[in-house]
Amino acid sequence: MRPVLHPARAVALSFLVAIAVGTVLLMLPVSRAEGPGAPWLIALFTSVSAVCVTGLAVVDTGTYWSPFGQALIMVLFQIGGFGMMTAATLLGLMVNRSPRLRTKLVTQAETHSLALGDITSVTRLVLVVTFACEFIIAVLLTLRLRLAYDLPWGEAAWSGTFHAISAFNNAGFSIHADGLIRYAADALILLPVMLAIFIGGIGFPILQDLRLRFRDPRHWSLHTKLTLIGTGVLLLAGFIAVLAFEWDNPKTLGAMALPEKLLNAIFASVSARTAGFNALDIGALTRESWASHYLLMFIGGGSAGTAGGVKVGTVVILVLMVIAEIRGHTDSEAFGRRVGASAHRQAITVLVLGSAMVVLGTMVLLRISDFPTDRVIFEVISAFGTVGLSTGITADLPPLGQLTLIILMYLGRVGTITLATSLVLVERRMPYRYPEEHPIVG
Repeated sequence: MRPVLHPARAVALSFLVAIAVGTVLLMLPVSRAEGPGAPWLIALFTSVSAVCVTGLAVVDTGTYWSPFGQALIMVLFQIGGFGMMTAATLLGLMVNRSPRLRTKLVTQAETHSLALGDITSVTRLVLVVTFACEFIIAVLLTLRLRLAYDLPWGEAAWSGTFHAISAFNNAGFSIHADGLIRYAADALILLPVMLAIFIGGIGFPILQDLRLRFRDPRHWSLHTKLTLIGTGVLLLAGFIAVLAFEWDNPKTLGAMALPEKLLNAIFASVSARTAGFNALDIGALTRESWASHYLLMFIGGGSAGTAGGVKVGTVVILVLMVIAEIRGHTDSEAFGRRVGASAHRQAITVLVLGSAMVVLGTMVLLRISDFPTDRVIFEVISAFGTVGLSTGITADLPPLGQLTLIILMYLGRVGTITLATSLVLVERRMPYRYPEEHPIVG
């Protein structure tokens, strides 16, 4: 009997394979717009950023890479966002309607499906939602670019498709050197992009829950309720923070009319939660706005979606723990449900290890570069949260600094998934318990 590969390891290895293949293909001369093939570090950085749906770049995507290279990058972040194991299971379903248990377990690690029996419906939902949403957004963007900006149909379709897929997968890649700044006043561009970011980043288990019980919120799962509430609070907080800190900044919102200020503030709040598109110059934001971005980028989006970060659910669970402790309750509760002790431990573990990676990455970059601390912190959290927003220092980092960001992008995308899965799968009841004692806290 062949040994079963641990689902968490299978997910991690699959991402590594995709990264390796992408790196090799990006090094080919056909992938570069001019000259010989891309150097290995540029190809590796771009491949990792695409597969891990981050969007950080050391070269301009629209001018450095050829149409083939740009299409390859789009395929890589489509694979990364869709989920390597979800794609594998879908292929298995097409060939054989009865995927083996190992395939189901591996897919469950990527989709965070609640039960093995749900995987078929979840993966079908992933397929339908992904391509339906990308197609609709691509059509809307294409029509807008053609009719309002008079782009040729081919150029409008390519730009619309690229940005639609990038937005849904929360990848943040753009074929424009200035991101979406040229469309900062165009709601018919930014609103569809925001919609794609939200649907892709909220998490497929929630989409499945809403599909089955949309008209009966009382029967939504606790995960759905907590994630939606947490997402709403974070979006509102980010919106208010950007408005407050950038209102008079002449380099960002200061020169805009009120409708444009509101549009760009909400877009910045949505995009900061791992999408990575910018309609404002990130390098020109105030330090207070950077600080608010730290929080939004680190938390990220919903579990089992295309977003990164430590996830909204993780943070909401910790908030419930704090509230319960303040009230003197032994259990954390919400909506008539008690949050399990194992979820508490997993949330704390994910948050602590995520914070440790951010701190360690920041220390490394501060040691090997001369950039200001606030810019370094922004770049590190953006990489770990697979956001892709940048203050403009990524391309100027030394090779070791770029390798550090590569590791952070990989761990941020794969590490949280594999860690959470491993914690669930290795959990077991001990046959004994030691006497309890209470060390001093605080």
